[in-house]
Amino acid sequence: MTEHRRDPRRIVGEKAGGMALTRSALTPRGFDAQDAAAVLDVINADRLPGQPMCTEAMLSEAVAGRSPVDSGWWAELDRLAVDVLRDGQGHIRGAVSYAHRARDGAGVILWLHGREEPVVVDALLDHAMGRLGDTASVTAFEFAGALAVGLEGLPVRHRPATRRALLARGFVEADLWRYMRRELPATDLPRDQRTQAAHVEADPENPGWRVEVRDADGTLLGDAQVSVAAPGVGVLWWIGVEPPHRGKGLAWPLLGSALEVLHEHGAQEVILFVDDDAPPDDPERGRGAANALYDRAGFTEIDRLCSYRRTP
Repeated sequence: MTEHRRDPRRIVGEKAGGMALTRSALTPRGFDAQDAAAVLDVINADRLPGQPMCTEAMLSEAVAGRSPVDSGWWAELDRLAVDVLRDGQGHIRGAVSYAHRARDGAGVILWLHGREEPVVVDALLDHAMGRLGDTASVTAFEFAGALAVGLEGLPVRHRPATRRALLARGFVEADLWRYMRRELPATDLPRDQRTQAAHVEADPENPGWRVEVRDADGTLLGDAQVSVAAPGVGVLWWIGVEPPHRGKGLAWPLLGSALEVLHEHGAQEVILFVDDDAPPDDPERGRGAANALYDRAGFTEIDRLCSYRRTP
């Protein structure tokens, strides 16, 4: 893994040529492999707590249009592009990726980073929309990519300039996910006692482990899906209790067992995502119990993840 240190010339609030940065001083061009270090600096300036540093390998996957999460949606894209924005001194101030989707004729803004400098963010967004041209609609931050772990949306509290720019251009916001984090080990959580140890096996469909709790006759009571997505960073992708066994307090020790598995495999912190965007009259998708469980277990909400759509 290659570590890139920030160039001191590329600092938030930097002035171009001794004067405040202006839109006219910014010029877009296509991404080149030699831009990788500077683009990684820009991306990592926006890094959230609980997320690993973006590496050159992760950036290469994103530039190639691949992602370990939501890969099916990435496969639908066509004419994917990555462009950078340079100031008058030739320093890279931001980068944006966008593509077309034949299925619905939409333009898709995949990711955008500009250190939350409003003039840079505005220029990147306008450039991407101009390049997408006359499309049926434009979506932004609609699904997860390779630059981060599982971030299916824009973290609005950490990215206020990007959010403002999107709303100012007529995008409609959809609040989708709660992004949470806690440190490990979770010694304050109980472990499941009925099975002596949670059953752990490699999951053939997802990298990581499936943690199961079964009763004496082998009936599945509940399970969780976990993985170590980057060195030291664990992810709780899923936890659930079978319907006949809900309301019996099983989720609490199951969560403790799942987090113990992550710590045993080197995780020093764990993140998770809660899709709590269900309407009040949809109890099947309600996430009140899940949110209460995670709050009780010491998870902290880092941000809300939102997606965006603009129609003509």
